[in-house]
Amino acid sequence: MKYSPLGSSGVDVSRVCLGSMTWGKQNTQNDADEQIAYALEQGVNFIDTAEMYAVPPSPETYGKTEEIIGNWLSRNQQKRSGVVLATKIAGNGLSWVRDGGNITRQTVIEAVDNSLKRLQTDYIDLYQLHWPNRSTPHFGRQWPDTLKFTDVNTQEQQASMLDILEGLNECVKAGKIKHCGLSDDTPWGISQFLSLAKEHNLPRMVSIQNEFSLAHAKDWPYLIEQCVHEDIAYLPWSPLAAGLLTGKYLNGARPEGSRWTFMQRNGIFRDTPNAEQATKQYVELAHANNITPAQLALAWCNQVDGVTSSIIGATSIAQLKEDIDAFNITLNDEILSEINTIFRNHPMPY
Repeated sequence: MKYSPLGSSGVDVSRVCLGSMTWGKQNTQNDADEQIAYALEQGVNFIDTAEMYAVPPSPETYGKTEEIIGNWLSRNQQKRSGVVLATKIAGNGLSWVRDGGNITRQTVIEAVDNSLKRLQTDYIDLYQLHWPNRSTPHFGRQWPDTLKFTDVNTQEQQASMLDILEGLNECVKAGKIKHCGLSDDTPWGISQFLSLAKEHNLPRMVSIQNEFSLAHAKDWPYLIEQCVHEDIAYLPWSPLAAGLLTGKYLNGARPEGSRWTFMQRNGIFRDTPNAEQATKQYVELAHANNITPAQLALAWCNQVDGVTSSIIGATSIAQLKEDIDAFNITLNDEILSEINTIFRNHPMPY
């Protein structure tokens, strides 16, 4: 396993980050225990979760994933120091989470305390804002005719960000969290948080996790370039495009138990003719080079300059093994050239 710096934090994280959002819905405690054990054996030291999980989000699944991780930690306290544990505070828009309200200084403090209880730990290594107050839930689900940046009051947003940073600062000073990060945000959001942190001597954001894959590469080059030069770790989530890039949904297939069978929104906006054509070509390329389509997509993501650690999730141990093995694969120039040809023809298939 290879490791990379988590931005300016001084912490090194594995190039693989173990995602957990299926634990508590598709996966049981025993499944999670098995996945964590295997990942740690392979050198993975980075686990990501969120107070909102499991998914699909609901009042019934809220907090379940953190509880599962907490149960594991309670039985494996000797391994806690070797794990970089990341979680996230949910943003606005979920009626069952703080009545759907914005993230504020006070809600940060309360949410951190609640996550610590569920996780059964004294500290969180990386605490992230799941999505910004100005976006519900994040920009990737909105379009130019549904969101008007000109309507945003920048002074109000900056005041909100400062309020949040002050809450994070209290938690850092109390030893409850070590580092802070963003999720589903933009270059403007990154810049504002960095500027406010520097001006007011408050915690600096060390990372951002956004959706990024062969099928959804909007952050290249603009946001990723900023991350590189600002020393912000870039953490892609959904590098398999919610399973699209594995090829399992081709020709209208919906394997029993797969995410698109119960999280229909994943299929609704990803299931396009363009995405179908792109995926078919990536699948053919993978098979021609004796690797799986998932491994092609993950190996590509891992080789993108500026990527720190890719967040992977699996519902079976077989999937997890296949995915982690992808990070031992180096795609040669010929394969990368063929990927680039497909990518140019299908730059944003959904």
